[in-house]
Amino acid sequence: MKVLLGVTGGIAAYKAAEIIRGLTELGHDVRVLPTQNALRFIGATTLEALSHNIVDSDLYTDVESVKHIELAQWADVIVVAPATASFLARAAAGLADDLLGNVILASTGRILVAPAMHTEMWVNPATESNTSILKSRGVEFVEPGVGRLTGADSGVGRLADTADILKAVTSSGSLSGKRVVVTAGGTHEAIDPVRFIGNSSSGKQGLAIALAARRSGAQVTLIAANVSDVPANLEVIAVTSALELQTQLEQVLESADVLVMAAAVSDYRIAEPNELKLKRAELGETLTLTLVANPDILGNINRPGLFKVGFAAETSADLEPAAMQKLAAKGCDLFIANDVSNGAVFGAENNSVLVVDAAGIVDSFSGSKATVANKLIDIIAARLR
Repeated sequence: MKVLLGVTGGIAAYKAAEIIRGLTELGHDVRVLPTQNALRFIGATTLEALSHNIVDSDLYTDVESVKHIELAQWADVIVVAPATASFLARAAAGLADDLLGNVILASTGRILVAPAMHTEMWVNPATESNTSILKSRGVEFVEPGVGRLTGADSGVGRLADTADILKAVTSSGSLSGKRVVVTAGGTHEAIDPVRFIGNSSSGKQGLAIALAARRSGAQVTLIAANVSDVPANLEVIAVTSALELQTQLEQVLESADVLVMAAAVSDYRIAEPNELKLKRAELGETLTLTLVANPDILGNINRPGLFKVGFAAETSADLEPAAMQKLAAKGCDLFIANDVSNGAVFGAENNSVLVVDAAGIVDSFSGSKATVANKLIDIIAARLR
């Protein structure tokens, strides 16, 4: 694979050496494109020696070769590690004021970034907005890790481990030729035109699984229940309620190899949603709603040959019994459970899961939702093989 590694101007630029070494040892052809600020942290000589290719980040040399187009067309994947807050802002705005910016703007291929910055900068609303914009355009992220930062402080924002970056770059093909359907988000059951019963699922874990499956070569359909910031280059079916989700699943599962049911589906819906907005002045101080059970969507799917993966959000630290019981009840091949006590997981960037099959615990692991997604896809791909 031909990998163009962009390096931007942060202290974590020194870790680019490890990434280059790892990619070349895996047999990939690596060309490095540092920004001018990156060269304040790591020298071109080091980058050339490790990549075995000349480093020239000047937009105005060899102009006859139209470098930014040549590099954009050459690369199978563009990786930016580390990606600073400044880089994310410029990329989100579509600025092309250096060679790396021009190459990214000219690329129609896969782009993956690994941010690194202090916690305060990573959680700043401006950075969060820029990240969302890039994700909506299909840019993949290796989420930053948690740990010691440049100074005495610790927190989220440090560059992801080299192994995780290498895995994200190279984890393609394990699901090649497979059709994967992923559900994500939380269903909303209407009370009236402006109110609903719902849950706290953001859809981030399901979205991360869909992206990981696509990176692994699968044809992916994402059924998104009330999910925001969905990448434009994913095949997405938007739904609102449990019954809508069931209808769409019935239509897409006929040709699917894998179903990952990560959506949080409401167990009940309003028996008779009101067509007009309910008014408190007319209802008084109490309101009684009649609920009826939604179908057991996952449990009712029994298509032979379909690999079924279920999810359960639990409020107990002892996840195994609940996961094993639901695995059997839903007829799944794998079941994933996580502890959401005290508001954990929902809307967060990290997750901790337990994976079981009919024989018992398969694995348990924690990390960013992207990391969790990659590991789950690895498990699914291994089972399919």
